[in-house]
Amino acid sequence: MITVVIASRLREDRLDYLTAMHASLTRQSVPWEAVIALDGASPDRLPDPLAQDSRVRTLALPRPVGAACARNLALAHVRTRYTNWADDDDEFTDDAMSVRLNILESTGVGWCAGWSEDRHPDGSTTLWRCPAPPGRHEAGDVWTYWKSPADTIPIGPTTILAHTDLVRAAPMGGLVQGEDYCAALGVTSLAPGILLPQPVYRYRKHPGQMTRQDAYDVLEPEARRHAWNYGRSLRAALRARDTSAAAGVV
Repeated sequence: MITVVIASRLREDRLDYLTAMHASLTRQSVPWEAVIALDGASPDRLPDPLAQDSRVRTLALPRPVGAACARNLALAHVRTRYTNWADDDDEFTDDAMSVRLNILESTGVGWCAGWSEDRHPDGSTTLWRCPAPPGRHEAGDVWTYWKSPADTIPIGPTTILAHTDLVRAAPMGGLVQGEDYCAALGVTSLAPGILLPQPVYRYRKHPGQMTRQDAYDVLEPEARRHAWNYGRSLRAALRARDTSAAAGVV
């Protein structure tokens, strides 16, 4: 029913985290697969629990291409109805797939998301409630809760479970960071969805995460500005199209 798409360079300091991500998938109560795009890494480095799990498939890329490109290339190998992005150092809550899948199957919306938790090195967690409020959101409405590019993004990209065709229509943006902002805004702009008031994803806090690197803040303002403008323009274009269609303009 669900494919989780992950990009990884199989760095030594992240292998245990990737194994924990896989373990969180094994605790799900609904059928799933995972496609791991090996961003210039050798499949021989894949941790044994993943290598021995027939539900895990790999796409070995011959050279590093970056997370956005790796994820998008892996998307072509998805063969299930629904898709969820994930990072190799995070994990899902135990009921993450079942609660969102139930919403998708029972309501017919294009996507379903939830809140997330920051997971700290001591194992404790802190709940993050995204700016977009719980409930149903019509296509394009999520962007309206991102008041300024400098503000927190309106919804957690990896908390979104969506129809695969929808994810393919709004994949990762072509950025070196913030590409997932574009993916989240694209999916939520193209179809209505529902945000649940419960955590479905855990972001692991550790020294090696991208947001802790010295160079992260250099491009972050521009990445946010690009994604914010993308969401605004996409929403405007779709609304103009709908207005023209309602007026009978071809």
